[in-house]
Amino acid sequence: MQTPIPHSRSWIIQTYASFILSLGGTMVGIYYTPAEIWVKAFLAMGLLFTVASCLGLAKTVRDMHESEQFLHKLESAKAEIILQRADDYIEALEPTPRRRAS
Repeated sequence: MQTPIPHSRSWIIQTYASFILSLGGTMVGIYYTPAEIWVKAFLAMGLLFTVASCLGLAKTVRDMHESEQFLHKLESAKAEIILQRADDYIEALEPTPRRRAS
């Protein structure tokens, strides 16, 4: 089984920074849009729903991936147990070697 490779510190910083900059930039754009307040509120609400949906989707995809890995581990362990039992059974069926009379 492969162990997960941890993310580098620079990658983590880059992902947080890109999220904050994109969200902040879009919010600033909505604020400075020449429109009535209700239009700006609607756009901001849509942006927040989109962000919440993206976070929920990312969590769901991660959870599905982790559950698949767990099922593969479980199936592998079951197969290992079956193979070990088969080896034990075959060893029990093999005749014992005869001793020579001296």
